[in-house]
Amino acid sequence: MKRLGLCPRFGPRRRSGGPGIRGSRALVLVRGAAVTAIAALGVAGAAAAPVAVPAVAPAAAAAVQPVPFAAGHVLAGHLSQPPTTAYCEAHYGIACYQAFQLQRAYNLAPLFSKGIKGQGETIVIVDAFGSPSIASDLKTFDAGMGLPNPPSFQVITPEGAITTNPTNCTKVYSPTGPDLCSDYYGWTDETSLDVEWSHVMAPKANILLVETPKTETEGIYGFPQIVAAENYVIDNHLGDVISQSFGANESTFTSPSQIYSLRSAYVNAARHGVTVLAASGDQGATSDICNPSTSCANPTDIICCQSTRAIDWPSSDPLVTGVGGTELQLNAEGDRTAPDSVWNDLSTTFKVPGPVFTSGSSGGGLSTVFSRPTFQRGVAGIVGDSRGTPDIAMSAAGSGSVDFYDSTDPSVGGWSFIAGTSEASPLFSGIVALADQVAGHSLGYLNPALYAMAQRGRPDGIVPISQGTNTYTFCMAAAIKSNGSCATSSDLVTVPGFSANGSYNDATGWGTVDAASFVPALARFAG
Repeated sequence: MKRLGLCPRFGPRRRSGGPGIRGSRALVLVRGAAVTAIAALGVAGAAAAPVAVPAVAPAAAAAVQPVPFAAGHVLAGHLSQPPTTAYCEAHYGIACYQAFQLQRAYNLAPLFSKGIKGQGETIVIVDAFGSPSIASDLKTFDAGMGLPNPPSFQVITPEGAITTNPTNCTKVYSPTGPDLCSDYYGWTDETSLDVEWSHVMAPKANILLVETPKTETEGIYGFPQIVAAENYVIDNHLGDVISQSFGANESTFTSPSQIYSLRSAYVNAARHGVTVLAASGDQGATSDICNPSTSCANPTDIICCQSTRAIDWPSSDPLVTGVGGTELQLNAEGDRTAPDSVWNDLSTTFKVPGPVFTSGSSGGGLSTVFSRPTFQRGVAGIVGDSRGTPDIAMSAAGSGSVDFYDSTDPSVGGWSFIAGTSEASPLFSGIVALADQVAGHSLGYLNPALYAMAQRGRPDGIVPISQGTNTYTFCMAAAIKSNGSCATSSDLVTVPGFSANGSYNDATGWGTVDAASFVPALARFAG
């Protein structure tokens, strides 16, 4: 997730998803294909065949820290009411959207009119730390957006109580703690975005927020607690679809075996009919890295970006549906004024002076850890022998950000607007909850059904993206000036990306969705 700001943060920063207010007879065949694919991907005990890790891997630190993609993508704060599109355009030069606009853009009204609003389903949001004010913030958000409160909103901490809070976080990193305030507040923003916008898409679905107590642990930072917490949810049948708005560059793991050791929750989910989603990242065809001279335990040592192509895990996991980002262009009523395109915001979008670089773009590309899964056989010409991501895409652009409410983060202090693939994943989790309701049960592992739908060439609500690229140009960290600009054009590095093509691509997957058609089709195919 990205918080948008007048000048979004660049260079050394927490991982982020897009500009923000701060710095899912044919039916039987698909089910059979899903079982086969799951077995091939490790559910039957065999891991997906690895691809050799490229030579760039040592450029990243050995330890890995998942961070909220929302970090760094908030544009403004301390607004007393949800900003309108007109307000954002007049004051910030970009569009921002409210709940009713995205509900219209994704054509949810025909489903809502039939009573399909997610009743009986539970969306699971997983975030480190969570937010102490999320229950009241959600109520404020719902009131401001004209939404009903969810039938049930619960918070659990299966890996232990959250001890980091606004009174004990620190401004200076220490390896012995406490946690950085900047990291802590990044997660409160992420939590608000995830909870609030999953609710927008499925207003009568239950929401379960799963908080983990540390942003890092000894060993592989953050993920052991996340995996354990997700296994707890799955083992206890607490939810139907899990949304994850975090990730780590595959190259920052010491070896593929480190990733394989963390896949138990996804194998467990596939076996038990729980859908797992993950945001694909916000640095286009590359990703953040850790300074090679550090251990990566310090969030401020995470910098943008790897100078070669890279993608994030867990969105690259074949057992996970990776959700990329698009740019929506809507009018005040929520009607499109142009077709959706690949999310790719430039620094000029946010009035950053100097050489032009990319401020956020849909994460996507080819895995260096996982080989091409069976469900991607039909797109072998695009992905080659590797797992390609993302699989689908939803709204993520800073120029078209969404309103959210967080009273814990002092830099937000109420209403603001935010963006990134941290927005896209919870949006799609709501779509999956609607499809679960139509099917009458959780759809579970989605990828085989999603690809089968897309490749049969019928109007099943998948809307291809034909415009844009996730090529990513960044400024070397040492050349970033105090105002967020880049010193000179010679300090820019461009990582070639992937272009939308009106079919499957490694910037937006199969495209985005028209929910009125997509939801019943997905329920048929994956049901």
